[in-house]
Amino acid sequence: MLRLRADSFRRSVHSLRRIHHRPIQTPYAATRSLAPRPRPFCSVPTPPSSTDSELRKYIGYTILLIGCGAATYYSFPFPENAKHKKAQLFRYAPLPPDLHTVSNWSGTHEVQTHTFLQPESLGELESIVKDCNEKKKKIRPVGSGLSPNGIGLTRAGMVNLALMDGVLDVDKKTRRVRVQAGIRVQQLVDGIKEHGLTLQNFASIREQQIGGIVQVGAHGTGATLPPIDEQVISMKLVTPAKGTIEVSKEKDPELFYLVRCGLGGLGVVAEVTLQCVERQELLEHTYVSNMKDLKRNHKKLLSENKHLKFLYIPYTDTVVVVTCNPLSKWKGPPKQKLKYTQEEAVQHVRDLYRELLKKYTKVVTNNPEENDVDINELSFTELRDKLLSLDPFNKEHVMKINQAEAEYWTKSEGYRVGWSDEILGFDCGGQQWVSEICFPVGTLKKPNMRDLEYIEQLMQLIERENIPAPAPIEQRWTAGSKSLMSPAYSSSEDDIFSWVGIIMYLPTTDARQRKEITEEFFHYRKLTQATLWDKYSAYEHWAKIEVPKDKDELAAMQARLRKKYPVDAYNKARRELDPNRILSNNMLEKLFPVTETAL
Repeated sequence: MLRLRADSFRRSVHSLRRIHHRPIQTPYAATRSLAPRPRPFCSVPTPPSSTDSELRKYIGYTILLIGCGAATYYSFPFPENAKHKKAQLFRYAPLPPDLHTVSNWSGTHEVQTHTFLQPESLGELESIVKDCNEKKKKIRPVGSGLSPNGIGLTRAGMVNLALMDGVLDVDKKTRRVRVQAGIRVQQLVDGIKEHGLTLQNFASIREQQIGGIVQVGAHGTGATLPPIDEQVISMKLVTPAKGTIEVSKEKDPELFYLVRCGLGGLGVVAEVTLQCVERQELLEHTYVSNMKDLKRNHKKLLSENKHLKFLYIPYTDTVVVVTCNPLSKWKGPPKQKLKYTQEEAVQHVRDLYRELLKKYTKVVTNNPEENDVDINELSFTELRDKLLSLDPFNKEHVMKINQAEAEYWTKSEGYRVGWSDEILGFDCGGQQWVSEICFPVGTLKKPNMRDLEYIEQLMQLIERENIPAPAPIEQRWTAGSKSLMSPAYSSSEDDIFSWVGIIMYLPTTDARQRKEITEEFFHYRKLTQATLWDKYSAYEHWAKIEVPKDKDELAAMQARLRKKYPVDAYNKARRELDPNRILSNNMLEKLFPVTETAL
């Protein structure tokens, strides 16, 4: 097992401790001394006395009680380090010392594996892939573990490139940068800023590995800016069947556009050459609006702002508008001062939390996480988590929190200046379930307004079904991508796409409450799917798609994916590059089944 460098990979990976057998006493042994002594032999049966009957009855009760107690103690609940084991009466099997637990950031998906490899060089990676292919042993590529659906996870084995995180070459003239695929976005930005370069666009967070963020078709926001995979000029791919290959538009355009958003199933991305842009300061403007004004100014907002996003707050009329544009060297930033400091903007949320703590005294008393919390040290998103944890399924309670959030954003209106990698980030809050879809919304010159129409119908659905939907519902835009497996794929350069994400937070470590929130979220998601997805030709983000457990629902999803994506071409490439499917996992096999006739 190669060493793990903590500052390169933010994920939960730890070895499970051995669980030792406990000496136990069987119910029979425990009660044997309580049995009545045998009576002397007698030719004439002696009728049992009432005392003997009572004694046997209580002995039976005692045996039953001890047996139930032992079964409960040794079967449920499990200790933390044995939670993956099936219930086994009276014993726990000891676990191997090399068994690791790997989970995604939200803790919504988790696997145990004996194989978690981290090569430090291209040669080492090539040897690993070759050896595993010969042995037909799986090594699914996994990045920083930030995908909400755990798309990179499998218990059969994983390979992670966190130790291959260098900047290999910078061409200032062409503004192209070649990096190892394990480098995190923030590392890359920090590594090239001395050359006056940065990435064209960013997702909400900076901890993704470049290989992962490209392979799942991640995106930022801006109707003129494509998803991040469009920044890729070429890729070096280590494949099980053909070894290391370099793909680009010039060498093999068909394979390049398929591999660029390949979901980690066509090869392990080892190196990426990116088209970067000149580093520049941005002016961010945050203000509160409403749907009526958005409709009136929609085309202008899309065309005049380099970066644009809307944050909708359910059960309110508030829409938070965030625009980001290059800072004018002549005009400079506006001189308008903020009406409220950050402390003043969040104070009413702290007051609400203090007020509700009194109402939910029992919940707080039973939750050790709430003890010894300094409310004044909590950020807005942390306060929102605390508030939601008190009563996450009570619509009236969630509405009250949403109203407090609307007030917070009203008090946070104003301007901010910073470099693009500082400005374009977004505090997504704590652990969460999220579903994000992408759908076409016309062109920049002629937006069809279906993006705002989608939101209106989503809000009506939430209110009609009394869904305890927290804020925000985030809406962003991108241009199209030429990557064939991208949700924003388009052969036309004029098309624009809208991305809409719904969310439910997991603000507690309590397993029962997390399970209930999960069930509520999937009910919420299923309603949006049934009501809106087909109507708007919406498809989920690859890092947020969830595989149905129901066979009919899975078959419907497979058929639906075939309408959007070149599934046959993708599976053909998988057979050619990874015939033993060592880079695959259960999710890929479910979404893109390879039939025997196709083999």
